[in-house]
Amino acid sequence: MIPIRDENPTSRAPVLTIILMVINLGVYLFQFSLTPQAEQLFVFDYGLVPAWLVGSAPVQPPPDFIPRPLTLLTSMFLHGGLLHLAGNLLYLWIFGNNVEDRLGPARFLVFYLLGGVLAALAFMLTEPATMTPMIGASGAIAAVLGAYFVLYPRARVVVLIWFFFFVNFVRVPAVAVLGIWFLFQVLGLGGEGVAWMAHIGGFVAGMALVRLFLPRTSGLR
Repeated sequence: MIPIRDENPTSRAPVLTIILMVINLGVYLFQFSLTPQAEQLFVFDYGLVPAWLVGSAPVQPPPDFIPRPLTLLTSMFLHGGLLHLAGNLLYLWIFGNNVEDRLGPARFLVFYLLGGVLAALAFMLTEPATMTPMIGASGAIAAVLGAYFVLYPRARVVVLIWFFFFVNFVRVPAVAVLGIWFLFQVLGLGGEGVAWMAHIGGFVAGMALVRLFLPRTSGLR
């Protein structure tokens, strides 16, 4: 089940959502331009390596690397491949524009970054000894999905149902689409090498925090 679009109009252009998408795309294109060795160094420099951040690694990062706490932010703008990037941008576009519309651009930016940091911390706390860099916007986008789940549970989402030779487009309530997505994260379904706890932590953080970011004149509908 792949979401294609939602039927939830916005009252203003999602400028910040578009800017975040462009930044993610720009960083990926820069990664793509590097040699394999340079890209690996770039990922280790700007990606989140839990063992380096908590000091449990036997070998510490080179001194020319950026301060490790900053990787809680920088890691969310790197991606491991085109499909990784495309999937994240698709979800950000479908669900981010409405959350930005509800919160406003400034609140949405803080919410997005905070959600990404909390998602990264959730991963780090469960994998404190790993030397594998965690990269990607998935944690921040998971926070956006959690916010959408709370704000627009009854909004209709057009999804692609693909099962062997059966292909169809179906309108499904957001609460079902996002609920199934969250269940997949909890069960660890969808592939290896995925930071499931970052997705789970981001989604839960988004659900818990979105009410604090609502403008005073706004409320849950």
